[in-house]
This record gives sequence, structure tokens and C-alpha cells, in this order.
Amino acid sequence: MLTVENTVIGFVGTGVMGKSMVRNLLKAGYSVIVYNRTKEKAADLLDEGAKWADSPKELAGKANVIITIVGYPSDVEEVYLGENGLIPNGKENTYLIDTTTSTPSLAVKIFNKAKEHNMKALDAPVSGGDIGARDGKLSIMVGGDEEDFIEVKPIFHVLGANIVFQGKAGSGQHTKMCNQITIASNMIGVCEAVIYAEKAGLDPKKVLMSISSGAAGSWSLSNLAPRMIDGDFNPGFYIKHFIKDMNIALQEAVNMGMDTPGLLLAKKMYAELAEQGEENSGTQALYKYWK
Repeated sequence: MLTVENTVIGFVGTGVMGKSMVRNLLKAGYSVIVYNRTKEKAADLLDEGAKWADSPKELAGKANVIITIVGYPSDVEEVYLGENGLIPNGKENTYLIDTTTSTPSLAVKIFNKAKEHNMKALDAPVSGGDIGARDGKLSIMVGGDEEDFIEVKPIFHVLGANIVFQGKAGSGQHTKMCNQITIASNMIGVCEAVIYAEKAGLDPKKVLMSISSGAAGSWSLSNLAPRMIDGDFNPGFYIKHFIKDMNIALQEAVNMGMDTPGLLLAKKMYAELAEQGEENSGTQALYKYWK
């Protein structure tokens, strides 16, 4: 049974969300070893008590639970399956938890490879952006073996507030696609509403007071619309990563013979923004499409 005392958590990826996730694990009393391609980005975490590993290989030899949140499926594959990756170099009975938004098929591949090495893999993508990560209130969607989910659930509760086991390997990633499809079309509506309010001569912040708690309410309306109004386009979630997610969802929809016109439109609009140099802005920068 995993406890705070007998658990050493390896954490790969200390970006916008990963950094806050590590902080919450440290505050909960866990020993945490971190790896990031750029060590400087983890410097403050090391000052706060995290330990450093020079590679996923080194980290894999020291941890019995490993959490990853990296950029793209290619990064996930390299971190888990590469020559210096977690699975070839990890210990038996290690729990591997990928919180990156990646492809369902890769999640199944990692799950099966982990089984071959007597390791336990869960795909557990998260939603909630920088705010959810900071406050430990992420939504976590989990696929894999339920008994493994139950064992690491106390760790999930440090990171999130809405934690749901979705089913077999790949189910977490499929659920995250549902999440991203919902956000994609919703963000168009949020931006159009803010722009409409401004053009109508209204105070957009007062408009939000009226509509955020009604039928139009959404996380994006409550958390990202105020940033748009204030001209704050810093990333809680990068446009470049959202485009990656939409591409995964579009391909999965094609595989299932499903049309996704709302998702296609959102992808087109975000792709145009990225071409204009906004790929490292937050998703709320869709507001600039109208500007």
C-alpha cells in the first residue's frame, strides 16, 4: 500500500501546470524528484525541496510513482519508451501516470509495454489550466486498471478535485478529447460575447456578472473572459498545445466516422492565430481573432 512515507514521486515536466502540481505534492509531504529538459525551469522547485534527476532514466531508478506532463505525444513516447525512458529503466511495480493530453492509442501502447515490465500505467490527462493546477482543483480523467487507480487515488486527490475513473487504458485520453471538443466551440462563443458587449458600448465586466452564473455559464467564461478584457494573454494553456489537442480529437473523430464542424472551425481560427505569432499565448488570445 502506498503511503506518503513510502512513496517517492518522480515528476517529468515542470512547465506552467507541472510546476504547481509538484508544489502541491511537496506541500502534502511527498518526496519528489523532478526532471525537465531545462533545469533552470525547475530551479525554484529545487529551492522548495524537490530533488533533481539528470534524465528520465535516472529518475526511473529512484521513484516508485512517476507522473509526467510534457508537450506532445512524441515527447510522451520518448519519455516512456525511449532508450533512456521510464519503462526500459524503471523498477517493477512502479506506477506510471501520464497526465499529458496525448493520443488514446499511445496510452494503450504504454499500458501494454508497462505490463511487459511488471509496471502499472494509467493515462490521466488533466483539465483546469494554471489556476486548477495551482489550487489543486484539476479535473483528472483516468484510464487503466481500476485497482491501480484506487491505489494512487490519494495522490490524485492532492492534485485535483474532480477525479473520475473512466475505464480501460485509453479511456482517460478519449475523455480529455470530449473536454477539448467542448472547450473549442465554447471559446468561440465566449470571445464573440465579449466582443459584442464591447461593440454595444457595455461594460464587459458587468456583462460577465450577469451571464456567468446563468445558462451561459462555463469555466472559460468565468476564468478566461476576464483575462481577455484585461488584455492578459499569458498562457494558462498554450495555443500551440491546444492545436495539438484539437488535431488529436479531429483524427479520432475521423477514425469513428464522425463529423465535428465546431471543432474544425475552432482549429482553423487558432491555426490562423498561431501563424500570426500567437502560438505561445494562452487560449484566451482567440479574442485577438476579432481585433
